[in-house]
Amino acid sequence: MSEGENLIRIARDGQRGDSHVTQLDLGARVRELRKARGWTLEQAANEAGLARSTLSKIENGQMSPTYEALKKLAGGLEISVPQLFTPPSRHQVMGRMAVTKQGQGQAHPTTTYEHELLAAGLVQKNMLPYQATIRARSFDDFDGWVRHDGEEFLYVLTGVVRLFTEFYESVDLRRGDSAYYDASMGHNLISLSQEDATVLWVTSLS
Repeated sequence: MSEGENLIRIARDGQRGDSHVTQLDLGARVRELRKARGWTLEQAANEAGLARSTLSKIENGQMSPTYEALKKLAGGLEISVPQLFTPPSRHQVMGRMAVTKQGQGQAHPTTTYEHELLAAGLVQKNMLPYQATIRARSFDDFDGWVRHDGEEFLYVLTGVVRLFTEFYESVDLRRGDSAYYDASMGHNLISLSQEDATVLWVTSLS
């Protein structure tokens, strides 16, 4: 597994829980949320990673799901678990937010980059934001191209970097410069500064 693929895998890993919760009017709420998205029972079950029969029983009040099942269901619907039990008002917006204070991201160091994953606790994200300190100084510091699924946005925070891509000439980027590219295309980033450069990366997960 490449460095980029490993980072994506870490971002997609969720936390686990196995405690049970008391069922409220959950079935009607889940059915309401599913139909609001125009999903069939099977589509919703696939999104949540649950069996169709399990989701059917939940909607019909025939079972009390575990907290793990509720988390899967909420993740599939892209809402929080509490929102499953909160009837929406007419003007309520289904929103999620994660705040990461400076220096409190999830560290993921490698030989070439030192990543700090942002909003690491937010599951079912559509994009992966992270700050990176660029340790690499030469293309030869990499074991071939970094490549992974999705698209990627790069913004230089400090220093000067050189972006190598598989199908384009390398380009030097300074503070405030940015690049947007197909992440399945081979790409590597090195620092040209005396000090390690820092960048903000945002990678799509879908």
